[in-house]
Amino acid sequence: MTHARLTPLARSLPATVPFVGPETQERARGAAFDARLGANENVFGPSPRAITAMAETPQWMYGDPESHDLRRALAAHHATTPAHIMVGEGIDGLLSYLVRLFVTCGDTVVTSAGAYPTFNYHVAGFGGTLHTVPYNGDHEDPASLFSKARDVDAKLVYLANPDNPMGSHHPGEDIARAMDALPANTLLVLDEAYIECAPEGTALPLPLDDPRVIRLRTFSKAYGLAGARVGYALGHPDLIEAFHKVRNHFGMNRAAQAGALAALNDQPYLNKVQSQIAASRARITRIAQDNDLTPLPSAANFVSLDCGRDAAYAKAVLDGLIARGIFVRMPFVAPQNRCIRISCGTDAMLDAFAAALPLALRDAEKG
Repeated sequence: MTHARLTPLARSLPATVPFVGPETQERARGAAFDARLGANENVFGPSPRAITAMAETPQWMYGDPESHDLRRALAAHHATTPAHIMVGEGIDGLLSYLVRLFVTCGDTVVTSAGAYPTFNYHVAGFGGTLHTVPYNGDHEDPASLFSKARDVDAKLVYLANPDNPMGSHHPGEDIARAMDALPANTLLVLDEAYIECAPEGTALPLPLDDPRVIRLRTFSKAYGLAGARVGYALGHPDLIEAFHKVRNHFGMNRAAQAGALAALNDQPYLNKVQSQIAASRARITRIAQDNDLTPLPSAANFVSLDCGRDAAYAKAVLDGLIARGIFVRMPFVAPQNRCIRISCGTDAMLDAFAAALPLALRDAEKG
């Protein structure tokens, strides 16, 4: 097809997506995975109240384009007002809107080399210029990020806390102090997708209307609603209002809104899941140590395992696990790509991982 009138920018982009889904891999291998431990989903599932609410939601109606009830409940949960909150189609959808609001051809943004790639994907899609800084000891480095933002006059700087793919985190107070060096015309995009999995004190302790930062959160991780695609942004009302210029006004389906609202209102269930995640991280740690791998400390719902060699060796271990029906992923960029990343799982999933790992390591040694 040669007559499609794509923009020059669209024609220049590769036909790619940030992640190859496990379903695509299952189709390629001709078999389902025995353990789905690569997408950082919450395998313990959402609150039963959320499941019921979604099942009982009338589907013949479009979703409320203002997500009014969910925004009110989130405002109460965060002791703020609905004007400080925007609901969107997961953090990925919100990142797309945010980049669209700020970035056009030639505008600069800053992120960490090897950090969450969907942000980079959106920046490329709107013609932005991406600058990166390295991790520092398996942590994203706020001081370096903000210094680079000053050097390149970045409109946006992206930072995830806790981090994906490494699982590391900074105390929120440390990020707040580092923000003293954030350039006046740069907005910090703070991805807090895993905040419910993290130790107390990880959240940024600044007012939600601080104009220097927008915080992104999700119901996909600890709340167990990845399939529903519900995320939300917390920020200054003027910035939140700008989302209405570009967002898909019927992008949030009604069942997803109802499920997120019910999940938010069932905090005891969230507390149960948080305990399950902690127990699962501990077991992944033990499995790694039993196989002479080094588990990295994690504040997320996954654990990164240092394979102790280079990316080729880590990829061989990953391939051995995939071949045995264990879906896992690994970081894309050195030196993080010496690791494989294991999402928290059920006992049965981790039993399967524990059985497959020594065999995958044996195959990698034969190389």
